[in-house]
Amino acid sequence: MISSPSVEPPDQPAAPLRLPQELVASTAFLLGRLGYACKGRAVEEFEVLGFSPYHYSVLALLSEGERETQATIADALGVDRSQLVGLLDSLEERGMIERRRDPHDRRRHVVSLTAAGKKQLAKFRSLIKRLDEDIVAPLDPESRETLHELLLRIASHHDPRFAAASVGSG
Repeated sequence: MISSPSVEPPDQPAAPLRLPQELVASTAFLLGRLGYACKGRAVEEFEVLGFSPYHYSVLALLSEGERETQATIADALGVDRSQLVGLLDSLEERGMIERRRDPHDRRRHVVSLTAAGKKQLAKFRSLIKRLDEDIVAPLDPESRETLHELLLRIASHHDPRFAAASVGSG
């Protein structure tokens, strides 16, 4: 006699999976999971366009008006300098940045944003705004602002680059 596999009746939905309460009670766990999900989604969205979130970071930094050297870009973004060279090569090949020898120090390259880079940055900003809106969708505008302020305070405590950025943004 052959037994058939047990099948749940269609009118009884499967119980939703849940995380252990201990993990849900951990702020670090929640931030980690949300960060992982946000990064994964951002990487996917940027890859569809043929870029990475790192390309966006470089263009955003350059858009703030300062002509940056390769070393200061790498340090500001916390990117390995050899990795940055590949990112800059890619952006330069696409006409989005321009590298020139620093007239004051011929050993250094100064990097600046081109018109094409500004145009691409506008597209990146739309993508990021959409991702931001999606992640905070359950919150009202006041809660969104409060969340951002709290996250910035925590980030500033752990990384002085966030404190410097928050001074310039307000």
